[in-house]
Amino acid sequence: MNNEPPPQPSPGQLIQQTLTLEPDDARHLAMLSGHLDSHLRQIEERLGVTISPRGNQIRMSGPADSVATAGQLLRHLYAEISEGVGLSPESLHLQLQQAGLEDLADTSGDATVQPIRLIRTKRASIKPRGKNQQSYVQMIKDCDINFGIGPAGTGKTYLAVACGVEALLEEQVRRILLVRPAVEAGEKLGFLPGDLSQKIDPYLRPLYDALYEMLGFETVNKFIERNIIEVAPLAFMRGRTLNNAFIILDEAQNTTREQMKMFLTRIGFGSTAVITGDATQIDLPRGAQSGLTHASNILGDVQGLGFTYFGNKDVVRHPLVQRIVEAYDSAEDSATPLDKSRR
Repeated sequence: MNNEPPPQPSPGQLIQQTLTLEPDDARHLAMLSGHLDSHLRQIEERLGVTISPRGNQIRMSGPADSVATAGQLLRHLYAEISEGVGLSPESLHLQLQQAGLEDLADTSGDATVQPIRLIRTKRASIKPRGKNQQSYVQMIKDCDINFGIGPAGTGKTYLAVACGVEALLEEQVRRILLVRPAVEAGEKLGFLPGDLSQKIDPYLRPLYDALYEMLGFETVNKFIERNIIEVAPLAFMRGRTLNNAFIILDEAQNTTREQMKMFLTRIGFGSTAVITGDATQIDLPRGAQSGLTHASNILGDVQGLGFTYFGNKDVVRHPLVQRIVEAYDSAEDSATPLDKSRR
């Protein structure tokens, strides 16, 4: 009698497999599939498999490695939905970004796996996706000063705002301070009318949008009126000492070395600072060194500071954004020294 297990299919071999999702819950299965099976079509397109649902039985066909990945992804998503975590095209996109098995491997029997920490705000619970986002949120919790560095669309600013809102609601800090250097992105905006807040509002719009989503329009405006949420241009930070505050410096690649040093030395007791930026999108005058890149070079070994570096695979926006970032990176790498000197 031959007791040897059947041979495993090679990675590129075409196979068919049926996945059974338990418990059989029609509402959760509908959420997994999406409107008109849009979520399943998104998985099919990205992984190169065919998915045919029938109740809680899901038939998959395609290359063996892709079918295995799709099966683990579907089990992972269904477990999250069963726990009350919503599924959207955006969150599914990020799950697919990390569908290389190392992040989605079945770890149900691994006692060392730590549960993912949810960030709880007034209007939503936010779940960091992927190892980098999870590490970033943990760093913000553990360190007083944190750097989030990487391309657009990786969740650096959004997660920083979420952590700040959670800290404020849990009374760990007394206020949130939003700071951004007022540097035009290749444009001359000229004189802006209004008071200080109105002048720099255009630069802080992404931060406001995140606050409105997490706290609601009325609560955000009330907190701004009571100075619980404060908006300040970086130039106005000199001479201040910030205690018991959650401070977010956004677009930090557009700080100078002197501005970055000034900002970092403003941090007082009971405060947390998060500095975010993309070192590939510097809008400073030619010849000026970015304070973000300078700080990452000299402060990497300083105890108590947290650094999280995001990559192209962490982009959570439209899939085209990731391809655009990769195309620009490729062009930068292939540019001649003369081309680079002209920028």
